Amino acid sequence: MNPSAPGPTLLGIDVYMVATGLVAVATFALMLAIYAVTTVRDPMAGRLKALNERREQLKAGITASTSKRRAKLTTTNQTTDRMRSVLSSLKVLQDSQLKTAQIKLAQAGIRSKDAAIKVIFGRLVLPIVIGGFVIFGVYVLDWFPEWSAMKRYIVTAGALILSYKLPDIIVKNKITKRSAAIRKGLPDALDLLVICAEAGLTVDAAFHRVARELGKAYPELGDEFALCAIELGFLTDRRAAFENLAQRIDLEAVRGVVTTMIQTEKYGTPLASALRVLSAEFRNERMMRAEEKAARLPAIMTVPLILFILPVLFIVILGPAACSISDNFVGK
Repeated sequence: MNPSAPGPTLLGIDVYMVATGLVAVATFALMLAIYAVTTVRDPMAGRLKALNERREQLKAGITASTSKRRAKLTTTNQTTDRMRSVLSSLKVLQDSQLKTAQIKLAQAGIRSKDAAIKVIFGRLVLPIVIGGFVIFGVYVLDWFPEWSAMKRYIVTAGALILSYKLPDIIVKNKITKRSAAIRKGLPDALDLLVICAEAGLTVDAAFHRVARELGKAYPELGDEFALCAIELGFLTDRRAAFENLAQRIDLEAVRGVVTTMIQTEKYGTPLASALRVLSAEFRNERMMRAEEKAARLPAIMTVPLILFILPVLFIVILGPAACSISDNFVGK
C-alpha cells in the first residue's frame, strides 16, 4: 500500500484524520480521568494540617495580637454602621426586611447579624454599579453598534435585574446546598438520638452526643445540633430552642422533628418510639427520592444518546460501507 496515497474519505473528510483526532481526544479524557482519580484529596487532611500548625503556633507563643483583633472588629462595625446609616437615610431599611434577610442568612449558615445589612446594601449598590456600567458601555461607548434598540434595552434591563437579584441568588444557592447536606445526615442523627434516649440521656446530652458523633461526617448538621443543645441549656423556654432549630434549617423534615420534640416535652410521650417512627419515615423518603431519580434517568439520557452515542454508532456501522461506496464511485 502506498503511504502517500490518500485515505478513504466521507463527504470530503479524511476518515483517518477524523479517527486520529477522536483517538487523541479519548486518550486525553482517559489521562484526565486517571489524574482526577489518583489526586483525590481527603478534606480532613487539610483541616488536620491547619490544626497542627495552629497548635505549633500556640506552643511557640505566636498568637494574634488582641489589639489587632479589636481594631479589625471596630473597622468592620464602622463599615456596617455606615451602610446602615445610608440605608436608613434613604428609607429603604425596614425591620421586617432585615428580619427576613437574617433568617435566610441563618439558613445559609451565616449567623452574623451584620451580613443582613450587607445583603440589603448590595441590593441597592449592585444595580447602580453593574447596571450603570452596562448602560454606559452600551449607550455611551457604543459597544454593539449593530444591535437594535430592543436588544440594547433587553441587555440593560437584564443587567439591572440580575445585579439586583444577585445577593439573593447567592444566598439561595447556599441554602439549597446546606439543606441537601443536612437532609443526608438526618436519618442517621435520628437513629443516634433514639439510641441516646434509650440509654437514658437527657435531650440536651443527646443533642450534644449526636453533634459530636456526626460532626465529621455531616458538619452542617452537627453544627446545628450543637447550637440547639447550647440553647436548650441556657434558654428559659425550651420550646424556643426547638423553634430556632426549625427556623435555621429550611427543611420540612426538621420541622417534623421539632414538632415531635415539642410534643414530647409538653405531654411526656415516649421520645424513642416517636423518633424511631420518624427515622423510618425519612429513610423511606430518601429511598423514594433515589428511586425517583433512577426513574428519570431514561428521559435524561435521551438527549446525550441522540447527540453523542447514536452518531458515533452510525459512523462505526455505516462508515466502512460508505467509504467503500465512495471509493467505487470515484474509481469509476
